[in-house]
Amino acid sequence: MEWLTAIRKAIEYMEDEIMTITGPEEVAEFVHISAMYLQRGFHIMTGFTIAEYIRNRRLYLAAMELINTESRIIDTALKYGYETPESFTKAFSRFHGATPSQVRSGKVQPHSFLALKIDITIQGGNQMDYKITKMFPFKVIGFQKEFSFENAYAEIPKFWDEICNKYAKNVYAGNAPANAYEKALVENCIGEYGICIDDIGNGRFRYLIAGKYCGGEVPDGMALYEFPMSEWAVFDCIGALPEALQSLNTKIFREWLPGNPEYELAGDANVEWYDCVNGEMTDQDYHSAIWIPIKRISDSQK
Repeated sequence: MEWLTAIRKAIEYMEDEIMTITGPEEVAEFVHISAMYLQRGFHIMTGFTIAEYIRNRRLYLAAMELINTESRIIDTALKYGYETPESFTKAFSRFHGATPSQVRSGKVQPHSFLALKIDITIQGGNQMDYKITKMFPFKVIGFQKEFSFENAYAEIPKFWDEICNKYAKNVYAGNAPANAYEKALVENCIGEYGICIDDIGNGRFRYLIAGKYCGGEVPDGMALYEFPMSEWAVFDCIGALPEALQSLNTKIFREWLPGNPEYELAGDANVEWYDCVNGEMTDQDYHSAIWIPIKRISDSQK
């Protein structure tokens, strides 16, 4: 499905099912896109995660119900997915800046949160600097951790710091590997890739700090993952991190995917590539890239 159409249909579905929808995976299944890609693109294009959008819409509708009906607060809380009046009041007050009773009395106006309408002016279109390349199957090895879509942006950098401090400092200082983990890190160039894999569900995904697997021991707790042969869109990036990659990621979802007549997303994993040989990540000419598995729209419609 064309990307912009998918985002619009996702919003329409959430509006139609706002009282019963269970989460991002349900929306992703409806529009036939990986929950990981849908979450990332939705957040970039709207400024909200899917869970935030659902929660904010419910809290707005709950406020309208309190103002316009005689519904009891406890009944409204249960109707909009809160198990207790206390949890409802806490969420309601955080969002509206006032308690349900204050909003009902008319003393405080609720915070407005209307259904989103996606209307994008595409700048750059399909002329972004990228290449389409076919890659043979390749296997990666890495340190793995699960993250939720809600906190991944904040938590993944902490995971990198944790792995660097625990396993990389010794070898980066020029010393021989002191254990199997440091040996695997050196032999497989772990740290060359940051990989998101959307195959868990329940609002979570796997993230690997990885390198291309060259064979040998896989220490306990480390993970292997194999990419099948497929076509990839490779977007090169020059600039200091993380700002340069974040900017590129935004352009991909706001400029390249909307209205793209040739390609759409495929698979359930994507790769960030880091140059582990030349330069520092803070250099203005640092080289990195985003790799996204894609399929030709003409092929997917056959």
